[in-house]
Amino acid sequence: MDVVPMLRLPASWPFAVNATIAMGTLAVLDLTGAYAAKEWMEHRAVGMLSLGIACMVLLFWVYASALQFADLAVVTFGWIVLLQIGVLLLDQFHYGVPHSSRAWFAVAVMIAAQGYLVLGADS
Repeated sequence: MDVVPMLRLPASWPFAVNATIAMGTLAVLDLTGAYAAKEWMEHRAVGMLSLGIACMVLLFWVYASALQFADLAVVTFGWIVLLQIGVLLLDQFHYGVPHSSRAWFAVAVMIAAQGYLVLGADS
């Protein structure tokens, strides 16, 4: 018997859909946790500390659940790609840090590589 039940996605959905949902959820949780940590360090807001802790706990729960239907490499790589894109966007639009066209080119390459990995994976 599981102590904490794992999240499940419908087995009838294609692998690419389930993997993309898992990767996106992981990236959102990780980015939210990173944002909360930065805000906690700057403003010492207890609410941000609580949000960050909750996001990190949920992140590992979602990660463990995702490994039921997707390969470790696929989920992890996709999560990191989406997280890095989120960090660049957060930096640029919230914190005012501009990024070069070279950085955005690297993002495009990462997205293409991730698409190849997910769509080319055996279900």
